[in-house]
Amino acid sequence: MTTGLSPSTHFSAAFANQFFLARQPILNRHQRLVAYELLFRNTAERNEADFADDAEATATVIAHASELGMGQVVGEQMAFVNVDTVGLMSDFISFLPNNKVILEILETVKATPEVVERVRELKRAGFRFALDDVVADSDDVHTLQPLCDIVKVDIKDMHPGTLRTLARTLKNPQQKLLAEKVETVEEFQQCMAMGFEYFQGYYFARPVILSGKKIAPSQLAILHLLELLGSDADSHVIERSVKHDALISLNLLRLVNTPSVGARFRINSVGHALVVLGRRQLQRWLQILLYVKTGQRQEFTSPLLQMATTRGKTIELMMEKLRPGQRVSADIGFTVGIMSLMDTLFSIKMSDVLDSVNVLDEVRQALLHRSGDYGSMLNLIEHIELAERGPVLAKMLHELQLTPAELYEIQLAAFDWVHEYAHGVQ
Repeated sequence: MTTGLSPSTHFSAAFANQFFLARQPILNRHQRLVAYELLFRNTAERNEADFADDAEATATVIAHASELGMGQVVGEQMAFVNVDTVGLMSDFISFLPNNKVILEILETVKATPEVVERVRELKRAGFRFALDDVVADSDDVHTLQPLCDIVKVDIKDMHPGTLRTLARTLKNPQQKLLAEKVETVEEFQQCMAMGFEYFQGYYFARPVILSGKKIAPSQLAILHLLELLGSDADSHVIERSVKHDALISLNLLRLVNTPSVGARFRINSVGHALVVLGRRQLQRWLQILLYVKTGQRQEFTSPLLQMATTRGKTIELMMEKLRPGQRVSADIGFTVGIMSLMDTLFSIKMSDVLDSVNVLDEVRQALLHRSGDYGSMLNLIEHIELAERGPVLAKMLHELQLTPAELYEIQLAAFDWVHEYAHGVQ
């Protein structure tokens, strides 16, 4: 028996304008992006207990997602969506595309006969399930596990011996294990050894500084080109520098002949490619190319590349909102976002990254100290990625003079741009 919640009528517009969307990446054993968990957080300065459960937030966002299309939010990847008992028993789940989502049963859900029958009913309708935040074997886990495709284990603060025992208990050919709250490379490796198939957490974005590590020659060549563009160098100098690197030339010609660029006929010369592409798009493409391993094509299943490009586009769109018509400020915003993960990319300190390329002082201050408008925007994005909520986020938005509704609109536009770009260059 369902509760008949209607996402289009039951939830107030005022509430809908007070939430934002956090996407947390889920990776496979090859550290490729396979899914996002969608977390819906409110920014209102009110007690979290004012909401009886997360059903209202989830239903509100499902209503939005059904209108916009889940593909705009997660692209080619799957979406994990939290459901509590109320959400599970309600009608609003029918608004979700069963081929794009995995319903994540929260740890608060009790395995009553009604819940078990509802899960079976939804499975017959084509939905898949994950069991969330498992920290121990229990009667509820034992009952619900056979109905789920994925079991998520919260490894935070769990002793390795306890985790190993739990993983061995839960391991089953019918389900895959997902380790959540993986924060270090060491934790990732330990979970790999225990047989976990999927991983959630920001270990992949944490800089691991290696003593004596140098930026690769291919990446130095790109940084040099970015310096030339930043200093408004002569077009012949830029062309000569591009031609000096065969890989950059090859990738440039491949890019400029894709449908997304829109050339009317095939372009075979570097000089012509640079004219067609233009300096602004060339700069953006080079910044993204830094995240691609030598000899490979752009891999948009790379979580670091997805995060960097999304950060860049988000800050760019924020600047366009706050400083209309100031294209240079928007471009600087994109640079700040995409450079914010280069210490992780290169495994060297951010200060050393910035010593390798000449950047504006406001970019340097944003990346090193999170200061200035660009730094504040980057700080906001980092809080969103961690799915933080409440007064702190509300204060940050207020200082930037952005509303939650404007933030949400910017987020969706940034996600959409990254997905479109991925399709254009692959």
